[in-house]
Amino acid sequence: MMDDFLFRAVTGGVLLACVCGPFGAFIVWRRMAFFGDMLAHSALLGVALGLLIGVDVRLGMIATCLASALILAIGQRQSRIGSDTVLGMLAHSTLALGMVALAFVQGVAVDIMAYLFGDILAVNTTDIWILAAGGSFAIAVLIWMWRPLLAVTVSPEIAAAESIPVERLRLIFMLLMALVIGMAIKIVGVLLITALLIVPAASARFFARTPEQMAIGAAVFGMASVLAGIALSWHVDTPAGPSIVISAAGLFLLAGVLCPLFKKVTA
Repeated sequence: MMDDFLFRAVTGGVLLACVCGPFGAFIVWRRMAFFGDMLAHSALLGVALGLLIGVDVRLGMIATCLASALILAIGQRQSRIGSDTVLGMLAHSTLALGMVALAFVQGVAVDIMAYLFGDILAVNTTDIWILAAGGSFAIAVLIWMWRPLLAVTVSPEIAAAESIPVERLRLIFMLLMALVIGMAIKIVGVLLITALLIVPAASARFFARTPEQMAIGAAVFGMASVLAGIALSWHVDTPAGPSIVISAAGLFLLAGVLCPLFKKVTA
C-alpha cells in the first residue's frame, strides 16, 4: 500500500510531466531554454514577495513569472536591446532581488533549498488541484493555438504573410509558460525546472516523426522520469527533485543509444 504523501508526490509529478511535455517540445523547437531559466529565477522573487505581503507563495510565484514574461515581451520590441540581453538581466536581477527580499522576511522559517531544488514529497492536495486546474487550462489553450504556433515556429515570416498574429501568439505562449513554471517550482525547484521541460522533449525527439508524436513522447518520457526519480529517492534516500532530473538525463542517454536500433526496426 502506497503512503499518502508518496501517492500525492506521484500524482503531482505525473500531472506536471503531462503539462510540461508539449511545452517542452516547443521550447526545444524554438530554442527558448534560457527563457525557462529566466522565469524560474523570477519565481524566487515571488516567494519573497508572497511571504512579505502575506499572500499564498504559489500566487506570488505565478504573478512574478507572468510579470517577467510581460517585461520580456516589451523588452524584445526594443531594437536597441537584444532579447538575450534582456533575458540575462531579468534572470539574474530577479534572482538577486528574491534573495535580498528573503533577508527581510521576519518570523517565518524559509527553506531556500526546497525552493531551489524542489520538494515533491511535500506536495499537498491543494497543490495537486492547482496544478490540475492550471495545467488543464494551459494545455487547452496550447491545443487551441497548436497549428498557428507551429507555423510561427517553422517560419515567422511565412506565418505573418498568411495573416497569423505572430506577436500575439508569442505573447500567449510566453504567458502560458510563465503559468506552468510558476506552478512547477514546488516540485523540482527554481534551478531544475528547465531540465524537466527540455530533457524529456529532447529524448522524445529521437523517436518522433511528427510534432504531435514529439509532444506526446515528451510527456511519456517526463512521466517515466518522475516515477524513476521518486523511486530512486525512496530507495536510496536522495533528494527527489535532483533524482527526477538525473532519471530524465539517464533516459535521454538510453534513448540516444536505442534510437539507431529503433530506426532499423521501423525502416
